[in-house]
Amino acid sequence: MEMFEIVKVKDTVRIPPEKFGKQMKKALVNLAQEEYEGLLDEDLGVIVAVINAKKTGEGKVVLGDGAAYYEAEIEMLVFKPYMHEVVEGKVTEITEFGAFVNIGPVEGLIHVSQIMDEYLNYDSKNAMFIGKNSKKKLKVDDRVLARIVSISLKGSLSESKLGLTMRQPFLGKNEWIEAEIKAKKKGKGKEKPKGKNLKKHKEKKGGKK
Repeated sequence: MEMFEIVKVKDTVRIPPEKFGKQMKKALVNLAQEEYEGLLDEDLGVIVAVINAKKTGEGKVVLGDGAAYYEAEIEMLVFKPYMHEVVEGKVTEITEFGAFVNIGPVEGLIHVSQIMDEYLNYDSKNAMFIGKNSKKKLKVDDRVLARIVSISLKGSLSESKLGLTMRQPFLGKNEWIEAEIKAKKKGKGKEKPKGKNLKKHKEKKGGKK
């Protein structure tokens, strides 16, 4: 599943009298953009952009209003995160309790306990976390890979948050991931032979008894 999706919804759009005529098609799109872009829907997710809108029936005029109300099909680009999905983002803020990461239109929080699988030192002066043993650093503007572990989309974008982790294998900054891959490959090359291979290994070393 992709976080960014194109969806189509049906709704009623109000067209003011000054937009009647040749401008109506453009007006329908513009009004839908003003109405929906930036909204958060629990089912759809965050409405990032209205791509297109077209009327699907005759307009209805309400007495005393003057505007026409059209049933319309609206095509939207939406952002909807999914549990356990791996996402890429940029660190926007480092605080004592964790790192905030920009994921599309929503911010995610990596709690300090979910940044690395080791004890961390918080450097408040330079706004960064430093691994006690590995000396790995996480700071503002770093790009990271993280996994979504909790989703809270409600109210508004400012109130919505994603919970993220980087403690699982092959997550974090690119340099951390590359180092992990190299270490894994190096470890495989030093594995002891097993079964029949082990017997041959012994014969080469000491010969048969």
